[in-house]
Amino acid sequence: MAHHPQEPHGDRAGRGHAHGHGHAPAPAHRHGHGDGTDIDWAEMAPHLEAQAELFTPLYERALSWLGKEVTEPGLIVDVGSGPGVVSCLFAETFPGARVVAADGSAPLLERALRRADRLGYGDRFGTLAGELPDALGELDYPADLLWAGRSLHHLGDQRAALAAFAERLAPGGTLAIMEGGLPPRFLPRDLGFGRPGLEARLDALQEEWFARMRAELPGSVGETEDWSALLAAAGLTHARARTFLLDLPAPASDRARAYVAATLARLRDVHGDALDPADRAALDRLLDPRDEAGVQRRADVFVLAAHTVHTAVRPVQ
Repeated sequence: MAHHPQEPHGDRAGRGHAHGHGHAPAPAHRHGHGDGTDIDWAEMAPHLEAQAELFTPLYERALSWLGKEVTEPGLIVDVGSGPGVVSCLFAETFPGARVVAADGSAPLLERALRRADRLGYGDRFGTLAGELPDALGELDYPADLLWAGRSLHHLGDQRAALAAFAERLAPGGTLAIMEGGLPPRFLPRDLGFGRPGLEARLDALQEEWFARMRAELPGSVGETEDWSALLAAAGLTHARARTFLLDLPAPASDRARAYVAATLARLRDVHGDALDPADRAALDRLLDPRDEAGVQRRADVFVLAAHTVHTAVRPVQ
C-alpha cells in the first residue's frame, strides 16, 4: 500500500520546492487553496525538525542498510532536505563523505547549516538552494549517493524528476528514494468514546487531500507508483526496496505525545469540515490537554510508522 499522508505535502511557491523528512500532517497554513494544499515551510520548520528527530531511529536503520549497499561515497546529496536532520545523519553515518543539503527553502537550509555546524560536520557540509530538480545541475561533481526522503511526490512530474536525479549520479552511484509505506497509528481502534476506527477515517480524508495536492502541482503528471519500474525507466538498474519501522510503544514519551497532538491538531484544522460531528467531537477530546482521555494524558498513546526506501544504481559505462 502506498502511503503519503500525515506529512507536509504541497508546493510552497511553485514547481520544485520539495521538502522531505518532516512527516507532518497536512498543515493548517492556507495560502491560495481552500483545503490547505499550500504550505508555509519556514513557519513549519520547527515542527519538521522535531518530527524528523522523533523518527531518527527509523532513519538510522535505513541509513545503516544503505551503508551496506553503497561503498564509501564521496558525495551525498539530500534532495528536499528540509531542516537537515537527515542530512546530518548521513554525515554521521558516512564520515568520509561530503554532504550537500538541497532544498527550495532558504530558511530551512539555514537551519540545516546551523545544525551541521553545531554537530561538528560543518567542514564537509554544504547547501544548494533552488528549484528542484533543476538546481541539481549546479552540483560541482556527480553524486555517489542521492537521497530523496519523502520529497519526490512534491514534484509535479515524478518520472522526469527521477530522470534528472539519475543524470546527477556518478557511474555506479546509487539513487535512494523514501516513498510509500503504511499509515501511522497512534491510538487503539476503540478509544473508549466515539465510533471506533477514527484514524482509518482520517486516512481516507488524507488520501483525497493528497490526490488534490498532486493534481494542483505545476506540471502534474499522473503516475502509477511502481517505483522499481520508474527507476528502471530513468536508466537505473538493480532496483531494491526495504521497509523500516518506527515503533515507539505506549506509554508515549513527552516528545512523542507532542508529535501526536500536533499531527491530530493539523488534521482537525484541515479536515474538520469533512468529518461528521461525532468524529470532530472525538478529535476535540483527544486534543484537550485537560481531558484524561486526551493524547497528553492517556496511557495508551504510541507511535507506529513504516516507511519504504527504494534504491537503484546508475550503470558503469
